Amino acid sequence: MRDRPADITDDAILNGRLHLFQPKRGHRFGHDAILLAAAVAAQSQDRVAEFGAGVGAASLALLSRVAGVHVTLFEIDDELCTLARENIARNGFSCRAQVVHRDIMAETAEDSPARAAARFDHIFMNPPFNPTSLQASPDAARRAAHAGDSDLLRTWVNRAHDMLSSTGAVTLIWRADGLDDVLHLLANGFGGISVIPVYPAPDRAAIRIIATGRKDDRSPLRILPALTLNDRNRTPTDDAEAILRHGGAWPPEPSQPNKIT
Repeated sequence: MRDRPADITDDAILNGRLHLFQPKRGHRFGHDAILLAAAVAAQSQDRVAEFGAGVGAASLALLSRVAGVHVTLFEIDDELCTLARENIARNGFSCRAQVVHRDIMAETAEDSPARAAARFDHIFMNPPFNPTSLQASPDAARRAAHAGDSDLLRTWVNRAHDMLSSTGAVTLIWRADGLDDVLHLLANGFGGISVIPVYPAPDRAAIRIIATGRKDDRSPLRILPALTLNDRNRTPTDDAEAILRHGGAWPPEPSQPNKIT
């Protein structure tokens, strides 16, 4: 591996199971990426895509958890695409993952045939969810990763619908106060919607929701077990540790309950 420039850091995640090159400044992966990956109910041999993959943290967490899954990472930033490819290779997932340099918001005449040929079983995403009206970061990369216009979520969900198989599922993480928007968008083309509230502590309001919708499913809305990240003493809960340090699923898979080892 070539020497890294000074503006790129080498960081361990999932208790050292994975290693990531990422920019020292600008957008850096956070807990949301790992929480999102934990909620993707993919199985071996499924074809999965991530929109806005960045350097690949969420996709790598999913690849690490689900043996045999195949993941395509879509990312608009060319530098992040390069880092994601390196991260895939250095963690040993080159045979099960590829990176595509693409703007999910853009659509060209060539996109429709490409989407028709790429039917995924799952698509997951952590879209920029801060309103552009908020004070933006002076760093362009961080600003692009965290703030989007009002049509961004709608466009990403619609693109996911186009690229999923007839029974495919989309999973996304979003601000808890935007739950109404998420449910409204998923109701157009998806059913069997489930929602996981994410709480920072037992005495705090939810800060995130993770929502999943499936095409060709008429099941009623389900509120799944909530995830609480810290206890009343602000110490990480066992559930949070099982996901953020050990790469577990949420909700825990019945055959493989999350345990701290």
